[in-house]
Amino acid sequence: MSRTRTALALGMAAAGALSLASVTASAAPLPAAGSTTVTPAGHGFQATLSGKATLKAGSVTVTCNVSVATGTVPAAPGNQNPAGPVSSPISAPTYSSCTSSAWGVTPTVTTSGAWTVSMQHGSPITATMTVPAGGLVVKTTGLASCTVTTAPTAAADVAGAWANGAPPSLTFTNATVPVKVTGGFGCPTSATTSTFNAVYLVTDTTDPAQQITVGP
Repeated sequence: MSRTRTALALGMAAAGALSLASVTASAAPLPAAGSTTVTPAGHGFQATLSGKATLKAGSVTVTCNVSVATGTVPAAPGNQNPAGPVSSPISAPTYSSCTSSAWGVTPTVTTSGAWTVSMQHGSPITATMTVPAGGLVVKTTGLASCTVTTAPTAAADVAGAWANGAPPSLTFTNATVPVKVTGGFGCPTSATTSTFNAVYLVTDTTDPAQQITVGP
């Protein structure tokens, strides 16, 4: 693979990295959602990347060392749903200190808009992060100049898993996200998806002695 094509693949990888997966629909009817309660009601929280996020497309790997988002558990009774998930607004996550395995290419990530994360109690506990339309843009400089826009035409739901603990964690595994790539010669304009893996640890910023917990 030429340096230019490798560089461009990076842009696709970084975009998918920073946003995540659309949920695949099942042909069979889905069971009714159970009840969900997120506690403590009204508390703020912060999700911080644990270790590194690895972003991969083909043979190219992008590694991001820093990613943070903040949010708030809804106040009672909004922190409870007898038949479905509980949704919390979050800040547009930030991504920085990103490098790539492709020589001579630097990715820069900007995020914007109203993001949310929804928790559904079950086994496992599932999480869905919603990226607003155009809510994350990756631009590459160096060997290639491309712009990669995630959720290019509509908001995208990204599937993850939540685990209660001290602290609790939010995990995204092999997540995919729709993207649109624009740019000059060699930019992978036919690319429509990319992938992402990361683990976030979640802390209660209102009372650090407590844990954000998802229950029935």
